[in-house]
Amino acid sequence: MKKNKDIIRALEDAYWKELETVQNYIANSINLDGVRAEEIKTALAADVAAELGHAQQLARRIKVLGGRVPGSKEFKARQKGLQPPSDSTDVVAVIRGVIEAEEDAIAGYNKLIKLCDEVDYVTQDLAITLLADEEGHREQFHSFLKEYARK
Repeated sequence: MKKNKDIIRALEDAYWKELETVQNYIANSINLDGVRAEEIKTALAADVAAELGHAQQLARRIKVLGGRVPGSKEFKARQKGLQPPSDSTDVVAVIRGVIEAEEDAIAGYNKLIKLCDEVDYVTQDLAITLLADEEGHREQFHSFLKEYARK
């Protein structure tokens, strides 16, 4: 029973991270300015659907396990690095913020995978799938950083 509650809490944490990422990806995909920003804006806009899909999958799993999907009053923002920069041409700050958010999500999914080991294979499988997606997003933005940070 305690393990189930711990898994639900970890799912809720991942759910909030995904939703906050959606908010910040939308903001950054619209706020960034400049020719150099176009590819980043496009990538962020495309990732919004993936991150929202992750949140929906996590929410369904919370419900299946007997939890209650939390509403917005319970939300606490935590992504400092992914906040839209005051300089709308600071593409590198956004890229670094994305990498930071993806690394935080990756750490959360790794924790969830370990928590579920030999207890909840369905949630573990979901966490493994989402982990792979987040690692792909992180790699994409690492490749952007290689190019943008040297200019």
